[in-house]
Amino acid sequence: MKIIPMLLKEMEQEAQTTRKMLSIIPEDKYDWQPHVKSMTVRRLATHIAELPGWVDMALITNELDFAKGDYKPAVINNNAELLAYFEKCYAEGYNRLAAATEDDLLPKWTLRSGEHIIQVYTKAEVIRVAFSQTTHHRAQLGVFLRLLDVPIPGSYGPSADEM
Repeated sequence: MKIIPMLLKEMEQEAQTTRKMLSIIPEDKYDWQPHVKSMTVRRLATHIAELPGWVDMALITNELDFAKGDYKPAVINNNAELLAYFEKCYAEGYNRLAAATEDDLLPKWTLRSGEHIIQVYTKAEVIRVAFSQTTHHRAQLGVFLRLLDVPIPGSYGPSADEM
C-alpha cells in the first residue's frame, strides 16, 4: 500500500473541514482571545491556515530552526484573506506531496532551536504532525468560537449545532 495517496486523501478531507471553520470566524473578533496566555483568534486562524504549507516545507527542507527567527506570520485582516492564504498553503503542500515519491518521505527532518534538538522525524512523520496540528488547532478554534456563541460546523459528523 502506498502512503502518498492516503496522505493526499486525508489532506483533502481535512481541508474541507478547515475551510468550514475558517469561513465562520466573526471578523470583528479577530483580536479576541479567551485568556492572556491564549493566541488571538487572528493568530490561531492564521496558524491553522498555514499548516498545510508544512507539507511543502517538510519535503523541501531538512529542518526548522526556531532560533533563526525566520518565521514571519502572514498578516490577515479578514476571512477572504484568511481563506486565500489557506488555499495558497494548501495548494503548495498538496502539489508538492502529489509530486513526491515514497522515498522522498523517508529522510530525517529536524525540529530545533539552535543547538537544542526538539525532535527528529522522518519527512512522512512531519506531514502527519502537520495534519495532527491542524486538527488540534481547529478544535481550539472551535472552543474559541463556542465561547463567542458562534454555531460550530461538524468535523467528523454533525456538530451539536447541526443536530
